[in-house]
Amino acid sequence: MTLPEPCKPFWDAIVTARARDLWTQADLVQAANLARVQHAIESSPIGSDEHAKLTRLSMALARAVAVHPTATAGRAADQVNQNTAERKARQDDGDELIPRLRAV
Repeated sequence: MTLPEPCKPFWDAIVTARARDLWTQADLVQAANLARVQHAIESSPIGSDEHAKLTRLSMALARAVAVHPTATAGRAADQVNQNTAERKARQDDGDELIPRLRAV
């Protein structure tokens, strides 16, 4: 299966969402289709029937290859502690041992 060059950024994002050894040949074909659909979504007018159809197709393909949020990050209820820790870490200036970006 060939993948047009404009679809490659979507392909990269999709295939890195799962561990390499978990991808089957059939999954990779579906991932290529998902990359094509996501690229097509970019050029379809938001709110159009085409955009809605492509979005639904994209969601179905993401479920089929298990790259949707629940498969890659877990249930939202299970992420509460991680999100709380991340939020606190972003607010904490901490010490100077950990380099951080600061707005100037």
